[in-house]
Amino acid sequence: MSAAPPLLPWLVAPLERAAALRAHALLIHGPEGVGQFELALALAQHGLCEAESGPRPCGQCAGCRLLASRAHPDLRVLAPAALRDALGAAAAAGDDEADDGAVKAAKAKPSREIRVDEVRQAIDWTRTTATRGRGKVLMLHPAQAMNTVAANALLKTLEEPPAGVRLLLTCADPDALLPTIRSRCQRIALALPARDAAMAWLQSQGVAGADVLLAAAGGRPQEVLALRADGFDAERWQRVPGAVARGDAGVFAGCSVERVVDVLHKLAHDLLVVGAGAAPRFFSAGSLPGGASMPALAAWAKTLQRVARHAEHPWHAPLLIESLVAQGRGCFTTSAPRGRAGTATLAAR
Repeated sequence: MSAAPPLLPWLVAPLERAAALRAHALLIHGPEGVGQFELALALAQHGLCEAESGPRPCGQCAGCRLLASRAHPDLRVLAPAALRDALGAAAAAGDDEADDGAVKAAKAKPSREIRVDEVRQAIDWTRTTATRGRGKVLMLHPAQAMNTVAANALLKTLEEPPAGVRLLLTCADPDALLPTIRSRCQRIALALPARDAAMAWLQSQGVAGADVLLAAAGGRPQEVLALRADGFDAERWQRVPGAVARGDAGVFAGCSVERVVDVLHKLAHDLLVVGAGAAPRFFSAGSLPGGASMPALAAWAKTLQRVARHAEHPWHAPLLIESLVAQGRGCFTTSAPRGRAGTATLAAR
């Protein structure tokens, strides 16, 4: 079996800090796309490594190899069904209850929540004896995906976990969690990596135009890979502002509604800050067309926020994207639509 991939370079120091804490419940938080899941997984590997001497994790012992293949019986990962394929974080091997749940979930749209029954099954799992004698690790990623009932079900275990059990929670914003969850965890905060470190890593991954895409991703290196997976290279990204100003929705061919809304929201942000005399964050200044109406841009941004809040709605994607781009184009004309104009065409199936 192959060893786990190298740790992201900006996570080396946080891993050392987290390992030194020896906390039974740890909350890893920071911007999405900087390695919260990877740090939690590396910390789990550190605790489950079976090396008798030398640095840990060793990457070579049976425990490390099992974890690298996502088959370690003493590691359990709770993540929304909608994220599991992307994470490669299936339930622990031999977990028949989790497998049955996955089969049932496959018949419906993948959930974006960590459900209470999953949490209760995981709590029962923590009470059983560790298979390989190094303790157990329960990961919840992202912890804010727990609904209120699921979060409350976890409280007692967070406060008094069984001997040898460590809980690792990740989230983007601790304030999104119940105060009772936060108060039971020690914290490791992740920041955006230094630009030079992020650029070096992206170039090692073969990303062309890394400077453009890193800005597009708000400085989050892993988000660059997600953008590229959605078909955005540097050239396509730079074409977006002009295409929207012309009302050309073709620049978003093949994109999900969620991705389009994210890109348009970034464009609206940059056009607004440039109109206020500040520098853009996501697009180069030279790619941004001039002459946009500030009130129309503000109304467009509100429409995008409203759509983003209802990402799970069964939108008719092509019509929705065309409508949002049309409202963006309207920001560059004297007859720009009002804040709620055009929403009737945001058609649902």
